[in-house]
Amino acid sequence: MNRDDLVSYLDRYLRVRDIEDASQNGLQVEGPLEVTRVAFAVDACLASFEQAVGTDAQLLVVHHGLFWSEPQRLIGPHFRRVKTLLSGRCGLYAVHLPLDAHPDVGNNVEMARLLRLVNTRPFGAYHGVDIGVAGVLDPPLDLPALLGRLIEATGTPPLRVLDHGPDLIETVGCVSGDAAEMVDQAAEAGLDAYITGETRHAVFHQAAELGLNVLFAGHYETEKLGLMALQRHLGDQFELDTVFLHIPTGA
Repeated sequence: MNRDDLVSYLDRYLRVRDIEDASQNGLQVEGPLEVTRVAFAVDACLASFEQAVGTDAQLLVVHHGLFWSEPQRLIGPHFRRVKTLLSGRCGLYAVHLPLDAHPDVGNNVEMARLLRLVNTRPFGAYHGVDIGVAGVLDPPLDLPALLGRLIEATGTPPLRVLDHGPDLIETVGCVSGDAAEMVDQAAEAGLDAYITGETRHAVFHQAAELGLNVLFAGHYETEKLGLMALQRHLGDQFELDTVFLHIPTGA
């Protein structure tokens, strides 16, 4: 497939120009003009670049890209990362907040699907955009049952669970990654449980005082979900080989 056609499709489908973001979303490193294999990874790091090149991918799609709002010199590890891509003839495409918020293959809509939430709606305002999803468990679950469903969704136990909310959980909100500060929004929305990625010290007291169950499922584990959904979508949409590079961070 022609690289520029694929990038144009991704830009439109993921709506990368519609959401304000510190990430420079879209094509970050130009690769070969012809793309037959696309790799997917959460992070733009040397390990993912080496693995992508090792699988003969011509394009790597990541959630956390190389280039953000601040300029960065091409020295040290940053230089080695870019050199690996260029030497290996592999391009790099990044999609950050637009992937969190996407209604079809987003990290949070995919989490909601795996948790089997119904009556879902946008939730979790960030820079004026709802990037998360809230929904209903029907029938409601107790916390151990919800925990089991979360482990089934991510494939790993959460980093931490704060059981300060109702014993029977009916309403759940999901915001992937580093969004512990949104517990206030979850409480204001009347949710029984809130699921995010990274834990944060002060949230323990917030959750207790707000009467909210909070499950920290891991930054990496909550943000691999959208990439895996996007991988399936591209595989169905085009005649492309795809591969997911699983490089967990434990955070």
